[in-house]
Amino acid sequence: MGRITEDLIRRNAEHNDCIIFSLEELSLHQQEIERLEHIDKWCRDLKILYLQNNLIGKIENVSKLKKLEYLNLALNNIEKIENLEGCEGLTKLDLTVNFIGELSSIKTLQHNIHLKELFLMGNPCADFDGYRQFVVATLQRLKWLDGKEIERSERIQALQNFPVIEQQIREQEKAYCLRRAKDKEEALKNLREEDKNEAEERSYEGQSPFSVESKDHVQALEVQEGECNQKKFKDSEDDFEFWNKPSLFTPESRLETLRHMEKQRKDQEKLRLDFSLKDDEKHNQFILDLAVYRYMDTSLINVDVQPTYVRVTVKGKPFQLVLPAEVKPDSSSAKRSQTTGHLVICMPKVDGIITGWRPTSKSGKSTVDSRREPTNQRSKQIEKLEVDPSKRSIPDVANIVQEKKHRLQRVRAEPKIIPSEENPDFEDNPEVPPLI
Repeated sequence: MGRITEDLIRRNAEHNDCIIFSLEELSLHQQEIERLEHIDKWCRDLKILYLQNNLIGKIENVSKLKKLEYLNLALNNIEKIENLEGCEGLTKLDLTVNFIGELSSIKTLQHNIHLKELFLMGNPCADFDGYRQFVVATLQRLKWLDGKEIERSERIQALQNFPVIEQQIREQEKAYCLRRAKDKEEALKNLREEDKNEAEERSYEGQSPFSVESKDHVQALEVQEGECNQKKFKDSEDDFEFWNKPSLFTPESRLETLRHMEKQRKDQEKLRLDFSLKDDEKHNQFILDLAVYRYMDTSLINVDVQPTYVRVTVKGKPFQLVLPAEVKPDSSSAKRSQTTGHLVICMPKVDGIITGWRPTSKSGKSTVDSRREPTNQRSKQIEKLEVDPSKRSIPDVANIVQEKKHRLQRVRAEPKIIPSEENPDFEDNPEVPPLI
């Protein structure tokens, strides 16, 4: 069953750039909506609201829509006209094919002074004697009723006969309410019986009539196939009986029809696939056997193998299984059986690489160990690092600075050259300035 959500309104507000607070026109027809809610808070500027062909049972939460001009609630489960006094700008109201039996409830529309068109055809009240005259006399500002213009002479005549017509309408309303109460009680009783039967069927389906471990796998598959065929036959019989069973036109019958159609749709969409996961130790791989339908097109199947899980999408429905060990996706393969149509996925394990070279490592133990022995001895010798306690392990920052200064003084003193008299090639020229 559908509900009015913000996401639903935004999806139907594409013409307004998905902005809902400034919407002036909104169409929510055929959404299986059961309750009218949230619209008066989110879309207060609405002028046109389409809600036909839903399951709305009560008019509510629209009193704040002051600018609303046209409200379409045809083909719903409404039984009474109410909560429309706040729609000050309402000019057209469509309540075609509902379950309105309280015709006197139209008196609440007298507050809607701008209401010009009203549609009530297809409701139980439309079959009352004096129905049209009662509406015309009650709503004196109304111009059109059920698509037919109200003439002045018709209104004058209706006003003259109003006391008598009103008494007739009240008697017919009382009789209708009694019948409606009985219909509700009977519908509630049938609903309880259906719920009880469904619970029994679910409990029966949960019990397996055979044990797969104790019987042959082929025989088990045959029993499963036979049970599936029996269930399909029973469902087809139930469907035929449902559509050929006479029923009253009531809100409960509409809900029952919708529930039946929804159940059929879910049964068709439900995908029950048997599977088996085999651990092939000989080839060191997992084998997944998925019982895909024999005549299903392979293009509708998508396989995704990951190191820790496998996912199979069949007709858009996902099947995912967590693997007990890591596998190699690149080396995996998938194929279908030509006889049964089953999908067989082979997934090699990752630990197959490790098991492959372990025996060879054992055979070459002498050479490898002989090479590793000196390394192991050397590593044992240098396990501990000894430090001379007489030497400082932490540098002294003050001494470093002093040594640096001393070094700079020596560098400055080096360029000073004192001429030696012992050098025979030295000539002291007084015109040359001294070197600084």
